Amino acid sequence: MATSSAADIVKAVGGAGNIESLTHCATRLRFQLHDASGVDAKAVEAIPGVMGAVPQAGERFQVVIGGGVQNVYNDIMALPEMKDGGGAAASDADDIDAIKARERAKGVRGKVAWIDSFFEFLSDSFRPLLGALLGASFFITFMALLATVGAIPDWNAPGVTLEPSWAFVNLMWQCIFVFLPLMVAYNATKKVGADPWVGFGIMAVLMLPGFLALGEGVEPTQIFGVDVTIVPIFGFPLTIFDYSSQVFPPLLMAGVLGPLYKLLRKLIPANVQLIFVPFFAMLVMIPLTAFIIGPIGVYAGAALAQALAAINNFSPFIFAIVIPLAYPFMVPLGLHWPINAVMLLNIQTLGYDFIQGPMGAWNFACFGATAGVLVLSLRHRDTQMRQTATGALAAGLLGGISEPSLYGIHLRFKRIYPRMLVGCFVGGLTIGIGSLIMGLPDGVTTQAFVFTSLLTIPAFNPIGLYAIAIGLAFFTSMFLVIWSNFRTPEQQAEFEAARDAAEAAAAAEHIAPAVVEASEPRAIDASEAAPAAAAVPVATAVLEQASIEVLSPLAGKVVPLSEVPDPVFAGGVMGPGAAIEPVGDTVFSPGAGVIAAAQPTGHAFGIVLDGGVELLIHVGIDTVNLKGEGFDVKVKNGDRVELGTPLVTFDRAVIEKAGYPLITPVIVLNADDFGEVSPVLEGDIAVGGSLITVEPKPAP
Repeated sequence: MATSSAADIVKAVGGAGNIESLTHCATRLRFQLHDASGVDAKAVEAIPGVMGAVPQAGERFQVVIGGGVQNVYNDIMALPEMKDGGGAAASDADDIDAIKARERAKGVRGKVAWIDSFFEFLSDSFRPLLGALLGASFFITFMALLATVGAIPDWNAPGVTLEPSWAFVNLMWQCIFVFLPLMVAYNATKKVGADPWVGFGIMAVLMLPGFLALGEGVEPTQIFGVDVTIVPIFGFPLTIFDYSSQVFPPLLMAGVLGPLYKLLRKLIPANVQLIFVPFFAMLVMIPLTAFIIGPIGVYAGAALAQALAAINNFSPFIFAIVIPLAYPFMVPLGLHWPINAVMLLNIQTLGYDFIQGPMGAWNFACFGATAGVLVLSLRHRDTQMRQTATGALAAGLLGGISEPSLYGIHLRFKRIYPRMLVGCFVGGLTIGIGSLIMGLPDGVTTQAFVFTSLLTIPAFNPIGLYAIAIGLAFFTSMFLVIWSNFRTPEQQAEFEAARDAAEAAAAAEHIAPAVVEASEPRAIDASEAAPAAAAVPVATAVLEQASIEVLSPLAGKVVPLSEVPDPVFAGGVMGPGAAIEPVGDTVFSPGAGVIAAAQPTGHAFGIVLDGGVELLIHVGIDTVNLKGEGFDVKVKNGDRVELGTPLVTFDRAVIEKAGYPLITPVIVLNADDFGEVSPVLEGDIAVGGSLITVEPKPAP
């Protein structure tokens, strides 16, 4: 994204002075604003490179960028206005307290504000790790692929020893998951406003080789299916457990450390806080975590894993359907993070995981819906959505990351979710039926934690069943979205009108040299009309310097724009003008000029008249849905036309049978270049009759 786009984002959220803090995750910029009430999400989404905008409670605002979010963040932070008083990272506990205090004062943190904070805590504890986890998953996929083709032994099976070369490659991904508790502890502690390195150090005690050595020679006990060793320490029972890959204990530890840290900063004088706040925090939290919090986290995770395993053991068929149907609602709320922790625990305790397979059906249904949006954006010439969908689809298919699709597209258009859920169901049903037929007691499984993308398919067993399931999920969602559209008819009509106007304006800029300057007086009379319109009564108008008259392209009845059954035209969003209820079946050029945009469907035309007025003539409402049926287009882009030149002939019966209004708005697109623009009259009018008067812009 260019620096100009970064500046546009800052401007769109109210400027650097409105930014209290700015952070980012794997795909989104996360703004904490002083006042988010005036931020226009649609304006933000219109900025090149932005995939979506997500307003949130508490003056928070998120901008979906995709995989390049780090570069955009750097561009924003490098802007001069950000250095001169813009937002910074909100990691200081006092800043966070101040933000929340202001939110409470404004009444934005209601009865469920803690829920928002809880999910944000979960998300911010994991999201900074997505890059490392994604990189590790590719190593896992590589090892799984080699094992599948027989190049190496089953690398993750119990008791299997790899020769040193491949064992070293195996370490490249194990390093991330073994030390995952330390990474989560750092992020979670930072999120609660405490020193992240203190949280890191507290969790590190439980991962020292010497900690595990305390339980040597003691017979382990199984609790919730987990082997633990209990040894007395000063008379108190200490649970010894391998905390590698565990995420519940560091999350709980950080949740307790945060309030303790704030309390210590209030009790201890400021001039000695640097020494004694970390000391007393560690003095309290290390034993508390080792004796109570750590075991609670282990047991809580194990209990949740046992519950999910019980459902899967009872009926893998039901489990395979429920998981992909639940995930579309869990991910926006952040509830998938605890399930990710269960997946890691399953791999650690069982040697495999049974959740990721059905989860893949959800992911690929999500990506399929995005692919459907991409196809439609190409068909509809929707440049912005094409860019958004392309980036989101690449992040999904190659990285297994669903957030760009979810936040950039799916949550913005309510028609997508029902179609996507059908894809989730089809994918889950395929896994369920396949598991029954093949006699798979645990369904589709994997021996490692991976992101469900195209590149990680070899990590699942059986590969064939998994590939068929995700393929069906993908194409079901894609075809349903293509078939039914992701926009409602009203949204589509609004988009088509805006697109047609934008294309007409853009085309007008390219043909500007062919336009006669507005200062040149020009006489137009009936003799200039094209032969095809010779029999049509044409009024005479003189375009003087004082004003310009836009003539009627149709015979019929003139009505105000406010009566057009379309909010875009009726509200004057596209510009001022008038509308005509036609009595004939042909649209004529309202004057001499150049065709800037002639839609092949025949429903809309952009014309730059001699004198500089840019017109949009939109034949009927929603008639684009006819895809050209009933329209016979007479001109093409760049054609020179004269007063009375036929532009299109339409079949009234076809349009009326389809139920579309024939009312035709005539809009002045570049009204800002002139003075007052007003309709001449209401009532009956002939082709060439005075329709709109355009006054010159007053001299400064």
